[in-house]
Amino acid sequence: MSDQRCSWCLSTPEYIAYHDNEWGKPVFDDQTLFEFIVLESAQAGLSWITILNKRKGYATAFHNFDPAKVSQMTEADIERLTQDTSIVRNKLKIKATITNAQAFLKIADEFGSFSNYYWQHTQGRPIINHYQTLADVPAVTDLATSISKDMKKRGFKFFGPTICYAYMQATGMMNDHLVSCVSRT
Repeated sequence: MSDQRCSWCLSTPEYIAYHDNEWGKPVFDDQTLFEFIVLESAQAGLSWITILNKRKGYATAFHNFDPAKVSQMTEADIERLTQDTSIVRNKLKIKATITNAQAFLKIADEFGSFSNYYWQHTQGRPIINHYQTLADVPAVTDLATSISKDMKKRGFKFFGPTICYAYMQATGMMNDHLVSCVSRT
């Protein structure tokens, strides 16, 4: 068995732990799926390690990623969070988190859960890719573009095709661990 990891995760212990324990593992729980929408949307234009290091701050700021509670946040909450150094203080991203919670709940209501909606795109199964090198892994795919487009139609913000693909990787819809990676299975 290989003891190598995907090279993108080797710079910090936090990255390694995230890679080994979460990235590429299928997520079907709605609250965790919402958590990754919040985190991936916040990441737009920033490095993932920045967001990973602020994950606890996001959990505190956004009601432990409870979409029902987040959907009820007010303008006063937005103003307060623009001063909160434990998260990225971008007002548009903070507003988008609330908007995305509202859209998330509408989808969950329509499909019985957000997970049902999300995983229908792959018939409930992860796509396991067989990339040899990091350079082989795409930043976006047709499926990510399609899901992103549909989610944007449903009201999501800060969720373009590249963010969507990162979300698909984070939640295990896409298993893009390199073939030589210890976390491949």
